[in-house]
Amino acid sequence: MESIINILSLFDGISGAKVALNRLGINTKFCYFASEIDKYAIKISRKNHPDIFQLGNINDIRVIDLPQIDLLIGGSPCQGFSFAGKQLNFKDKRSKLFFEYVRLLKECTPKYFLLENVRMKKEYQDVISDLLGVKPIIINSALVSAQNRVRLYWTNIKVVDQPQDKGELLKDIIVDGVVDREKAHCIDANYYKGVTPEYYFSKSRRQIVFKDKSHRKLTPLECERLQTYPDNYTEGVSNTQRYKMLGNSFTVDVTRYILSYMC
Repeated sequence: MESIINILSLFDGISGAKVALNRLGINTKFCYFASEIDKYAIKISRKNHPDIFQLGNINDIRVIDLPQIDLLIGGSPCQGFSFAGKQLNFKDKRSKLFFEYVRLLKECTPKYFLLENVRMKKEYQDVISDLLGVKPIIINSALVSAQNRVRLYWTNIKVVDQPQDKGELLKDIIVDGVVDREKAHCIDANYYKGVTPEYYFSKSRRQIVFKDKSHRKLTPLECERLQTYPDNYTEGVSNTQRYKMLGNSFTVDVTRYILSYMC
């Protein structure tokens, strides 16, 4: 008899966790509940996964309305934690949403949980570790993609090693032009704003491609490849929204790797 795993994905975005689960290739049916409030992200999620149950705002979720959850997953907003941000810590209203993740973890008592976030000051990291009862695993998406993207993963899934290096290079995923490095700089939610060569070389951020004595941003399709989504996964909204949602997303194949240890 086919088993069923109930997943609750918080701050679900474009449902990268669903893509990762589908790639596991196990004979299991996933019942996937998603909490997301961005209308563009929900549109892309519904386009690709019409079977997902959309629950709306995380603050309104009550466990009594859900079946027993087997996996709780999410990447809470990071603007108040990040080295790249203002580092407002848990006082930032967006970072306070982390405590909704903690609330639901306690109320759902899932068999497995996974929380992803950015690199941050150790004092912030330790608060999260104390509340979740585990220390984070550090994984760079460069192992499975053409993008340098170091993230912290708190999980009770017993991950025993780092992902195998696939050797994927930036030059392999661009449509045309040339690049000056093997791995792209990390794609963030502000990538849609573009970049000048001066900013690129001085700040080491916002990857550009050189072409015909000029330069350009990575295309949304190329950003999908950096985040290991299927080509054209985010089609259906403006390029600005595509860049934002991809910059905020999981790297799918890192998530798939971690979840593979549930099997």
